[in-house]
Amino acid sequence: MKLLGSWDVWRQLLQGTLVTVELTVSLLLVGLALGILVALGQVYGPRPVALLMSGYERFFRAMPILVLLVVVNYGLVFLANTYQWDWLRWPPFAVAVLVFGLHSSAYQSQIFRGAIRAIKPGQLLAARALGMSRLQAIRYIVLPQALRFAIPGWSNEYSGVLKDTSFVFSIGVTELFRQGWQIMQNTREVFLIFITVALIYLALTYLGTWLLELVERSWAVPGLAGQRREEHGRVI
Repeated sequence: MKLLGSWDVWRQLLQGTLVTVELTVSLLLVGLALGILVALGQVYGPRPVALLMSGYERFFRAMPILVLLVVVNYGLVFLANTYQWDWLRWPPFAVAVLVFGLHSSAYQSQIFRGAIRAIKPGQLLAARALGMSRLQAIRYIVLPQALRFAIPGWSNEYSGVLKDTSFVFSIGVTELFRQGWQIMQNTREVFLIFITVALIYLALTYLGTWLLELVERSWAVPGLAGQRREEHGRVI
């Protein structure tokens, strides 16, 4: 237990925690932007676009994230060294954001596709009847409501990707798990260190989901709060 009284240990764990949080937020934002585009293509795009977006979603959902990380990271290194393409020499953190962002976008597209389809088609028709273009109706009528409906699913995605960020240890990103591993190698305190790391992950998960629940409450669609509460099995 004396080990946990060392400032150096906590400093390393704090540094790793900050990298984990930064990575999680970055990849979720990338996944959010791409996921919305994929969902819109599936719901409103012509058939070729919808098929392309469905193929994109299925590909990334089927690929293990660890395999993608290793293939992309070392694939970029191979191409950069073979063809002298220096622009492909990405730092490991950027590779992690790219790979996780693409992987997360496949899951987020499902979340947003369901949220978009939860909106009654009559609203889009009414917007068109009022003179809005299809793009304007989607932007100002559909998307604001879909973002609200998507928050519960986005909370689950946050919990999943936060824990999966430990895989970036494999490509050299010094996040929380890697910091814990390095401390363990120096001190040989396996159980104590990784129990502490696990508790930090637990705290980050609860904090993030709690914040997203607050956002869900504040952004609740008027008149649909009771319906959403019943669907998600909790009392607000």
